[in-house]
Amino acid sequence: MNRVLPAVRLRVPTHEDAFVWHRIFDDPDVMEFQGGRTSELSVYEELTARQRRHDAELGFCLWTVLDESGRVIGFTGAQPWERGWGPAGEIEIGWRLGREHWGRGYVTAAARQTLDRVRAAGVPGVVAMVDARNSRSIAVTRRLGMRLSETFTTPAARRTGHCYRLDLPAVDAA
Repeated sequence: MNRVLPAVRLRVPTHEDAFVWHRIFDDPDVMEFQGGRTSELSVYEELTARQRRHDAELGFCLWTVLDESGRVIGFTGAQPWERGWGPAGEIEIGWRLGREHWGRGYVTAAARQTLDRVRAAGVPGVVAMVDARNSRSIAVTRRLGMRLSETFTTPAARRTGHCYRLDLPAVDAA
């Protein structure tokens, strides 16, 4: 099925986005595969600040996703995988949307823009770390052309997860 994807815009997260992310992610369904519990506002304040640093230093980050009307609906983007397990040192692509925006193609549209931007920044490939039960995110990895490369068990939650990979051939500067 080839459906028309919605128009989305990505921007570097602002300090104010921390408040919006905190509000729209305060939902057990949204957080089901992120530990199951909502996070304190301070977590999002630190996250948005870190993403501004990533953008300044790397040229990419987890960007705020804006819908057609300019409303903040979540984030998508890429950042270094900084944990001691999994694909250490690689660039992870990820996404999270407020529940009311699921199933409309926003993640796929935003993730495709992310791939274009990280490719332009010279990143040779990305990974996506996905809980094995998260069928929605697994479907997104497939739409992006990613391939399952390994299965792992998360250290803290002891859950099965998947590492998907996608090579990003350089774009000719012709």
